[in-house]
This record gives sequence, C-alpha cells and structure tokens, in this order.
Amino acid sequence: MAQTGQRRAIILKALTEHGSVQVNELVKQLGVSAVTIRNDLSTLEAQGLAIRNHGGAMPARTPPTEHTVPQKDAINHDQKERIGVLAASLVKPGDNVIIDSGTTTISLARQLRDAQNVTVMTNGLNIAWELADAPGVDLILTGGLLRKQSLSIQGQQAEACLQSYSFDKLFLGVDGFDLKFGVTTHHEAEASLNHKMVERARKIIVLADASKFGCVSLHRIVQLNRVHTVITDAGISREYRDGLQSAGIELLIAD
Repeated sequence: MAQTGQRRAIILKALTEHGSVQVNELVKQLGVSAVTIRNDLSTLEAQGLAIRNHGGAMPARTPPTEHTVPQKDAINHDQKERIGVLAASLVKPGDNVIIDSGTTTISLARQLRDAQNVTVMTNGLNIAWELADAPGVDLILTGGLLRKQSLSIQGQQAEACLQSYSFDKLFLGVDGFDLKFGVTTHHEAEASLNHKMVERARKIIVLADASKFGCVSLHRIVQLNRVHTVITDAGISREYRDGLQSAGIELLIAD
C-alpha cells in the first residue's frame, strides 16, 4: 500500500497521462478504500490540480511540457540572462552556495566566472563546465547518475554527498511555481535531490522566469514556506506579486 504522498503522486500522474481517473479503478490499483481515494481527490482539487466529477476526477490544468536543454535555453533567453545577473549580485566573497541544474541557473553560473573566494556545489553538468576554469571558484560536483534530458546528476549518491555540507545559499531552478502547490519539477529524482538541497542551505533563492508561475509539474520540491527569495522578470503577474508578498517571500525583479 502506497503512503499518502506516493499515492497522490500516482493519482496525479494518472490524471496527466489519461486525462481522467475513476475511483473504483484507483481502489483496485492502490489497495485502499473508496473513502481514502475520494479524500485524495478532494485534496488534489483543493490544491487546484484536479476537478472532481461523478465517479472520479479530471485534471484542472495541463502540466508544462519538458523540453531538452537547448530548447529550454532558447525560451525567454534574455529574461534568464537578466535574472542571472541579479542573482550573481547576491553572491559575496566567502559564500558557499549550491547552484541547481537548469537553464536559468546556468545564466547565474556565467556571471560567476570572475567571482572571488566562492565555493559552488552543483548537480548540473553544464554549470560545472561553465565554472570549471573560473580561478576564484572552488567547484564541487555531486556524484550520481546523469539524466541526459536535463544534464543533471541525481540519485542516492548525489543526495548522500550533500549530508556532510552546510551552505549559505541555494539557487534553485524550477519547472513550475504555484501559490497553492509550491515549487515543482518534472522528474521525481530531481525533486528528491532538490529537497535535500533545501535542507542543507540557510537561504533558498528560486530563479524562475515569469512563464513558470501558475505552472504545476508532477513532483513537488518544496512548499512556499521554505522559500526566502524569488528572482524573476517583469512579466510576473499582479496575482503572483501580491501572492508572494502575502507569503512573506522577497521578490526581486530583473529589469
């Protein structure tokens, strides 16, 4: 029998893949009661991820498509570069930081090539390559399995190597940012590693261009109460400006 979080992730995946779910089918698949499944569907509906109907549910929204790294890099490229410049201004000499894999965080890495006395840990192969010859940056790579779709290193080995470190800041790239559901990504192993990164850093800084707001990918990294700062572009909606302010999250706009 799956635990609550696992069960709801399975239901959300089925909603995404099939366009609807039925209570009786989920009872058979997951080995729980119809009451439990209905409670799961009610929770997903409250989070804005599903719409209940007679006998089951349908998705409330379509999760964003996962693109390759070159495709992602071309989307809102100028905005990402400006976000990277602003993010780099938060890195000070002596800082120990984690830079998550991604095409917004790679913009930050480009800006840190001239940084002095900074230690960077990353799970991003492209980020490591960008900083490999930066003289003032001590570079630490996580171990683990390379996911070629995102050029990210992940898995139990990557998670285990984080346990002996403490970092000043985490710069986190995301696939989705929702005021109710939190910060999300497409891949379960990446979400698990990102969650471990959150636990090892004192300040959590999310880098996301405006297109990521209102999107929900399959796997949640963390809820918004763990996020300290969001750096984005001027395209962010009034709803999300106000929502972040209400949540007590610092919002920085890269002009």
